[in-house]
Amino acid sequence: MDDVPGAPSNDLSWGNVGLAFSFILFDDICSRTFGLGVDSSLVTAAVRCVVQLSLVALVLQKVFEANNPWAVAGIAFLLNLMGTTETVVNKAKRRYDHMFPSVLVAMLGSTIPVSIIGIRFAMSVDPFWKPEQYIPVVGMLCGATISGVVVAINYILKEIYENKDKVEMYLAFGATRLEACKPIATDALRLALTPNINQMSVLGIIAIPGMMTGAILGGASVQQAARLQMVIMFMISSCTALSSIVTTIFALSVVVDQDHRVRTDRIDVRPHAVYRARNWAVERVVGGLKVVGSRIAGAFGGKKDDGESRENERLLG
Repeated sequence: MDDVPGAPSNDLSWGNVGLAFSFILFDDICSRTFGLGVDSSLVTAAVRCVVQLSLVALVLQKVFEANNPWAVAGIAFLLNLMGTTETVVNKAKRRYDHMFPSVLVAMLGSTIPVSIIGIRFAMSVDPFWKPEQYIPVVGMLCGATISGVVVAINYILKEIYENKDKVEMYLAFGATRLEACKPIATDALRLALTPNINQMSVLGIIAIPGMMTGAILGGASVQQAARLQMVIMFMISSCTALSSIVTTIFALSVVVDQDHRVRTDRIDVRPHAVYRARNWAVERVVGGLKVVGSRIAGAFGGKKDDGESRENERLLG
């Protein structure tokens, strides 16, 4: 590895990771100093990053060594499943009925075909399922897809829930649900694709992206690394667009039914059930601890009172 141009001269240890973690601590101090309120989120995200990447490294090492297409397919499905969970549970501010399966279908229907076609033909990898090629690409596609899907869904549900009068007015004048929801869908898709467009417009001049940097550190020529980054960015753009379109159609078909009625009752504005269950469990545990503490305090207090009463009786006697 030391002979590869541009590669790190030494292997990285946990000490290096710990040193880099000081950057997160600096962000934490800034947040506390200026009252930004993101200090706990920063530390939590950093810890999640360490744990998740450590687990992924262990799993991927086994998959790379096995070189089994079914193992690669399982990892690809798992990445999409975890991406769907992150979208529905953590990222979405509002949810609609049957959101989880619809988002999962949208992600699988975009990341899998785009990755297969892109890796096999655009990247000229044969077979396309080589673990060291396919899994990292699917991971990048899932990460980019989550952002687009979240932006689209949050905008659609916000508009339908808070400004449903606009849609109902179109419906009252005889518009179909497709015609009434078209402006919302157009704006949602535009917002979902804007970050990807902005990112592509600054690559190479202002920013050197991660895939290109990784390829250069891995020993590839700068020209090959640049072309690889172009292919990846175009795949991400297509994947984001496809998944955003599918989720937009699913969401609008649920919140505006076949009878052309706006169904805000199908939009859940509460925290996700996972967080509600967590809060309930925490309240139960805290309540139980308070009860136990009060009983212990009462027991000790009772003994003290009994001792004082006996001492008073002795003095009076």
